[in-house]
Amino acid sequence: MCWAGRMMLGTFSILLVLVHAAAACNFGPFPYRATGIVCRMTKPAALLLNQETAQVIQAAFRNAKFPNITGERSMRLLGRVAYGLTNIQVNDLSIERSEVELKEDNAIHIAIKNVTALFKGTLTYGYAGAWFLQLFHSVDFEIESSIDLQLSPKLTCQKDQVVPDASDCYLTFHKLTLHLQGDKQPGWLKQLFTDFISFTLKLVLKREVCKEINAVAQMLTNFILDLAANFVRDKDIIVDISLASDPVIKASYIESHHKGLVLYGNNSSVLSDSIFSPSLLTESRMLYFWFSEHSLSSLASAAFLDGRLVLNLTGEKLQELFEMEDTEAQRKAVQMIFQGTSYNDSVAKVWSLTQPQISLQPEGAVVRSVVAVEVSILPAGEEPLVALYMEKETAVTIQATYAEKKLILQPVDSSTEIKVFKCTADPSGKDPSIQSFLQNMTLVAGIPEVTSSIGSALTSLMNSKRLDLFDIINPEIITRKGYVIVQLDFGFPSHLLLNFFEESL
Repeated sequence: MCWAGRMMLGTFSILLVLVHAAAACNFGPFPYRATGIVCRMTKPAALLLNQETAQVIQAAFRNAKFPNITGERSMRLLGRVAYGLTNIQVNDLSIERSEVELKEDNAIHIAIKNVTALFKGTLTYGYAGAWFLQLFHSVDFEIESSIDLQLSPKLTCQKDQVVPDASDCYLTFHKLTLHLQGDKQPGWLKQLFTDFISFTLKLVLKREVCKEINAVAQMLTNFILDLAANFVRDKDIIVDISLASDPVIKASYIESHHKGLVLYGNNSSVLSDSIFSPSLLTESRMLYFWFSEHSLSSLASAAFLDGRLVLNLTGEKLQELFEMEDTEAQRKAVQMIFQGTSYNDSVAKVWSLTQPQISLQPEGAVVRSVVAVEVSILPAGEEPLVALYMEKETAVTIQATYAEKKLILQPVDSSTEIKVFKCTADPSGKDPSIQSFLQNMTLVAGIPEVTSSIGSALTSLMNSKRLDLFDIINPEIITRKGYVIVQLDFGFPSHLLLNFFEESL
């Protein structure tokens, strides 16, 4: 998945990075060819992320290392006056508002209005050579300021990674007022220094603040890229989310196209032509993900090759499976299969014998595979006894939902066909009561149990990647022929941003 930002640093870094957006790379004339994953972030998401502006800009101001400012000037009657501003620090910073605008010329413009900040430090001054004789005076100073910031971040592609460039940064000063020793009334000393210090101070503030904004943007970018890379990797299974084509910036959304290749060991899925079209996604939700059937099927194949499609059931789970209904026929079949053995002394193993094939349809994701079921009895001190072994061709249509931070997989249609059947209680394989019971158990209890277990496993995997820290609002998972769309609104977890600044700055 492409992953979600903050205002521009916020909106800039996150819009950028979550969507890997706007890199200046050459991909050829086919913008949607070989696209397995698409991410679209709309203007409402940018406005939400824009609310994090204050934290990012405050971090940039407070983390800026303001150098000492020194200079001298000849003054009528006073001769040469030398001065120095040292220990410059920022206090009481606030931001009135910030605005973000997406331009169809592939640009992002951020306007941060009325940043008020109080700078404090020490002013040292002397006259007519006294500076060099260390005959000088020192007073504390405060500088009240009101500043507008204009950022036009650019994104470049370096070594297949998006690199932000926030050097297009402008500060406009509406107010820069010097107060000495807390005195708010104009005095001769204040009048003397304000004019020729303010010009130098403006240059220093612009240089240091813009430099720090660029540095914080790069840190956030690296942080989010690391999060994104970690999210699409689990042990030896990796999803390649590098850009497949130039990102698109419209007035109402940013959209990025990713390869979506699945890498496992020395194997890699093969790029295929994409059926993606911008018209498949709307602009009513904050965030959209489009996944091709090929990418999801390749993920299932990698999970199969990695030996992950195995489920063991014992004890209560095994009892629930085999006692789904309380009938005489059910009790008789269970007695014959388990030969009176306790569920605690038995184990059922379910696993896929072939790589699952996923076909996406409006009804849901159709999963086809050959599945084996083995029930073993574990007599004390003896070798396990295989009481039942089956191989079945299965086709299951699954609908997916995400609610309360859990992925829920619900089978809505299923069919099975037994290919291999071995049962100690029915060596001939012709006992209709056992055959009927097992077929009914598979469809009514077995398949729902397997899909529920897969949903729980995927939920645990996603939460281990910190997805549960995000406030995901009204997510929808929509399947269509050949692709699936995930669309949602979200609330940004501000505490993650605070933790990042605490750890990094």
